[in-house]
Amino acid sequence: MQVNEQIIRNVVAQVLAEVGPMPGNGRAVATPSLTAPSLTAPSVTTPSVTGKHGVFQDAESAVVAARQAFEQYRDCPLADRKRVIDIIRRISIDHCEELGRMEMEETKIGRLEHKIEKLRTLGERTPGVEMLETKCFSGDHGLAVIDRAPFGVIGAITPVTHSLPTITGNAVSMLAGGNTVVVNPHPAGKKVATEGVRRFNAAIAQELGIDNLICVIAEPTLESAEALFKHRSVALICVTGGPAVGRAALRSGKRAIVAGPGNPPVVVDETADLDNAARCIIQGGAYDNNLLCIAEKEVFVVESVFDDMMAAMRRAGAHELNAAQIATLTSQAIVKVGDDQHDAPGKDFIGQDASFLAKAAGVAIPDSVELVFGETDEHHPFVSVEQMMPFMPFVRARNIDHAIDMAEEYEHDFRHTSIIHSRNVHNMTQMGRRLDTTLFVKNGPSMSALGLGGEGYLSFSIAGPTGEGVTTANTFTRERRCSMIDELRVI
Repeated sequence: MQVNEQIIRNVVAQVLAEVGPMPGNGRAVATPSLTAPSLTAPSVTTPSVTGKHGVFQDAESAVVAARQAFEQYRDCPLADRKRVIDIIRRISIDHCEELGRMEMEETKIGRLEHKIEKLRTLGERTPGVEMLETKCFSGDHGLAVIDRAPFGVIGAITPVTHSLPTITGNAVSMLAGGNTVVVNPHPAGKKVATEGVRRFNAAIAQELGIDNLICVIAEPTLESAEALFKHRSVALICVTGGPAVGRAALRSGKRAIVAGPGNPPVVVDETADLDNAARCIIQGGAYDNNLLCIAEKEVFVVESVFDDMMAAMRRAGAHELNAAQIATLTSQAIVKVGDDQHDAPGKDFIGQDASFLAKAAGVAIPDSVELVFGETDEHHPFVSVEQMMPFMPFVRARNIDHAIDMAEEYEHDFRHTSIIHSRNVHNMTQMGRRLDTTLFVKNGPSMSALGLGGEGYLSFSIAGPTGEGVTTANTFTRERRCSMIDELRVI
């Protein structure tokens, strides 16, 4: 299928525009290198691969190297794939503090302890080849076996919010599926992305003799992302971003796996354990300063327990802002963008500490406070916008039906994540059916849906728009059927 060049440009431009690069003072800045290039005919000269340990300066060399690595890797047994995954896991765990600090220093968003924890936990919990499924059909006419086969080279664009963690988790799944990958990271997270990839490849090459299983473009630009997405040797696209990114990726002409946006609502009914709900909302909503797409973003509480819920939040350690303070914060933290002047989170505030938000609101709080919160109405921009900062708006609901109505409205039909705190099974069932989200959490923090405090496996790519859900090695494979006719059935 022909790849539409303008659509590809839109995909990468939208991804690279989200959460722009930040220098030392934390302020967003324009990036001249991301201006759209003119599209010219590709050179017919075969490039020389000059990079090493997965680090390349241009997309063409990176894809050539990844393709060469794939041709070696596809002949390896599953045992070698396990060895590769074990190396990535070991580095992610052993180097989590150093690489977590590097990511924090480069991006200036989130919380250091969570940067470290994400890398360690991904190393410990991301599943590998054990997730690959084989199906078998046996009958009078023989045997059919369906196995999971790799696509080949995967092209990926990753966000600044979880630069190396996203690469790490995806690499485990993609390589477990037998693929290789080329990453165009967000420019604001390129240094830690490059260093992590270099360490992974150096260790893999030393142990298995194959280099460049994971490749990264060290100086990512819009042009390099376009070249990656258009390359004929790239068989599959994996992107993380907002709604425009997801729509454009699905129209790109290549198979796409899209980890789209979220605005996860929380519903608290009159039967809930309010103290547990408060602890969970703080744990999930404050994790890495609310950068996770699965994190709690707005809370709808039934009227009869609203005041008690606010008291529970205070007891749990969150700081409540009054109406005037919320208005002051909103005037700075929410900005108008685009031709339609829609509300969006201000880049100066994304991923900043609760104390930073409180200061902007005109109040001083200890740095140890993880979350600020307060009452708003349902039309407040902090309710409708995926804010990615640790302020939690609480909205009064007349009853459970009204709370679920508002949750459905402000989840925006992303079908990403929703949370309820309740002891009423009917209320849980009603909300689960109405919102139809990929992740649905009952009586826990958002991250428990990924096995962090709950059951299940971990991944940092939640493919809602394209339907794969919490991604695994299976996600990045295709089905192949091998049939033996009238033989091999021994029953």
